[in-house]
Amino acid sequence: MKSKQEITDAIITQGMLPLFYHADKQVSLDAVKTLYKAGIRVIEYTNRGVAALENFKVLKQLQQTELPDLILGIGTIKTPQDFDDYAFAGADFFISPVVAEEVGHLAITNNYLWIPGCMTPTEIDKVARYFDVSFVKLFPANVLGPGFVSAVKELFPGVKMMPTGGVDMSADNISSWFKAGVVAVGMGSKLISPQLLNEKNYNQLYTDTLHALELVKEAR
Repeated sequence: MKSKQEITDAIITQGMLPLFYHADKQVSLDAVKTLYKAGIRVIEYTNRGVAALENFKVLKQLQQTELPDLILGIGTIKTPQDFDDYAFAGADFFISPVVAEEVGHLAITNNYLWIPGCMTPTEIDKVARYFDVSFVKLFPANVLGPGFVSAVKELFPGVKMMPTGGVDMSADNISSWFKAGVVAVGMGSKLISPQLLNEKNYNQLYTDTLHALELVKEAR
């Protein structure tokens, strides 16, 4: 298993973290294969449906048999049961939409990378000081905006920030986040829309992923 630092470095190097969930197992597999083909090596699958855990187990099999250099994490982890289920299933890292303290304690105890969702300076301070977290998800990004990062970044010099939730697939938007000081952006439905997955439009997903990676490269 890769270390917390190795996973953090991989996300930062990639510059954006694709995240998605789909109820169909095969669609989930095909989406991951497409993202990988486009150059993605770190993916967040999200725990947002009844099929999520079983689908994740199949994605882990894919990782182990065909994509050994892929790092596969799980998002939307809010409870100890969520953590236990996905730790047992082999999740490489954990992301929460909130400061889920019980999840944080389990992650620390078991030496997993945990990226909590924060919306306020108080939350960032709390996870940095009491959970020794150095990487946070700013959520929801479209509500906070790049100005939030600019305003608080100097308060937390050791904390890396990744906005997620409404980051647009546009040069202006992505550039504004990196100029504000983030290390990566989370790309959900703006990159991997439910419609695109339902239509199994993997060619479009491939093209859009290449474009997103290029936008990140230019923004830096």
